Formats: sequence, structure tokens, C-alpha cells
Amino acid sequence: MKQSATLIAPAPAQRRLDWLQVAAGFALLSCIVMVWRWGGTVADSQAYYDTARWLRGELPASSLEAPFPYRLLVPALAAALPGELRNGFAMLNWLLVTLAACLASAAVLRAGLGPRRAVAAGLLLIVSLPTFWYAPYLVVDPGSVCARAAFVLGVVSGQPWLAAAAGLAGTAVREENILLLVWLVAMRRIAILPGLAVLAAALAWIVAVRWWLVTGLPAYRWTPGWRQVLRALGDWRSLASIAGSAVLVAPLALLGWRAAPPVVRPLAGLLALMALPPLYAALCVRVDGRAVWGLYPFLLPFAACAGLERTARR
Repeated sequence: MKQSATLIAPAPAQRRLDWLQVAAGFALLSCIVMVWRWGGTVADSQAYYDTARWLRGELPASSLEAPFPYRLLVPALAAALPGELRNGFAMLNWLLVTLAACLASAAVLRAGLGPRRAVAAGLLLIVSLPTFWYAPYLVVDPGSVCARAAFVLGVVSGQPWLAAAAGLAGTAVREENILLLVWLVAMRRIAILPGLAVLAAALAWIVAVRWWLVTGLPAYRWTPGWRQVLRALGDWRSLASIAGSAVLVAPLALLGWRAAPPVVRPLAGLLALMALPPLYAALCVRVDGRAVWGLYPFLLPFAACAGLERTARR
């Protein structure tokens, strides 16, 4: 029996990945997926692009539209890059998608699911409708997905300060990512006092952006209403983008749900929590496939478990 167990157990080298090759492959593949819609601006992507132009001094603050300028980190990084802004912004999103895929693979690997499933998780993130349709546009969602993937890696690998740093950076990208820090403190994944300090820093950032760094914008409110729900149910383009974004990852996550190892299971509660902001947004404004895209970092570890029970039986 000992000999059989030795033969079945993977060698230590088989549990590692050549991260240089993996990152290069992910970068090339994401570039191929994204290049067809590189640097586009429409609807809110135009607002993020205008925010970056304002940071460069090319537009007055009066031309900005809330709440998009409050999501400051990614436009600020794009504005700081040398060269033409549109290309720099799109290149930043390409790098963020590549990094998010690497982080998702690392999380699956640290969960003990093996290198093949780890690489498959990164590929699922890249070869998807959101990466093709939304990531090349000048939006901040790639930064949010990247921060969430880093947070998941911190949770799975038992590194609370990585998770805290990712939650803080994610809050600077999109304000709803502060829920990551709320979960981190509530689930006692970090010591109470340091966790509350990081949460307070995230709140201070939100307050500083809205009442100090970006001021004078017209007020906005997202008010829920059944009229918006009915309008959304008749918006076939929005529904198609949501279905297209969920069509592969969500079914695989359901298949792998029961087979997920204990280290992955706490992500179920985190997934439910982070699904609340897009659900609320759907009652107020138009939503699209990016609502599902933002949940990819929490779904991918479960999707990587698909077929795990059958493999174990064999």
C-alpha cells in the first residue's frame, strides 16, 4: 500500500509552475483576445477616459460625470504612463488582465488542485466574453478583477496582509470592493485592530476622493425601481452579455462546488456578498456582463474543481 501511494502522489516538481512561461503565455493570449477592440470608448468607458484626461490637465473638472471619476486609481495610473493616453490605458488593462490570470492560477495552485487546473483557471479568465468585449475598452473593471484575484489568493494561501492590501487597492479602483475588507474583518481572517485600521483607511480614501480630490460634481443617486427591472428584462443585449459572460464559468463552478477542498469553501460566502452590489445596481441602472466578470475571481477556484470527484474515484 505504501508503494502504491508513492506511485500515485505527484512529485514535488509537478506541483510547481514555470511562472515566467505561464505569464508570457497569458500575456500573448490576452493580447490576441483584446487587440480587436483595443482602446475603445463608449458610455462609461468615455467617462473613465475623460477622468484620465482631466488628471493630465487636458479637460476641466466640469466635464466629468459622477460616479466614474471617484474610481480614481486606474485612470490615475493610465494618466501617469508616458505616451498617447488611449493606447496607454488599453495597455494597462492588458497588463491587469494578464496579472489577474496569473493570480487566479496561483490561488488554484495554492488550494492544492494541481498545475493543470491552475493554468486552466487562468485560461478561463482570459478566453472569455468579458476579456474580449469589455477589457480592451478604457474601463476600470480589469483593475477590480485583478485586485479581487489577489484578495482570493491571500485568503486561500492564508496571507491576510496580501488580502488586506488587495482589498485596499480594490477599493481605490471601485468603491464596492470595500466589502472585501468587511468580510476579512467579519470572518476574523485578520486580527481585529489591524483589520479595522485597514477598513478605516479604505473609508478615508472614499471620503477623501469625493470631498477633497474630486469635488464639485453634480450629485447622483441610484434609486431602485420596478420600471428599471422591467426595462432590463427587455434589454436583450444586456441579457445576452450577462449570459455570455456566465455561460462557461458559472456551470463549471456549480459542477465543482461539492468537490471543492475546505480551503476554497469560504469563498462561497464571499461570492454571495460580492454579488450584492451588481444585484442592487440592476434595480437602478443598466447592467451588463461586467457584473458577472467581477465575480470571476470567486468562481474560478470552484470551476477548477469540476470533475475532481471523478478523477479521485479513478
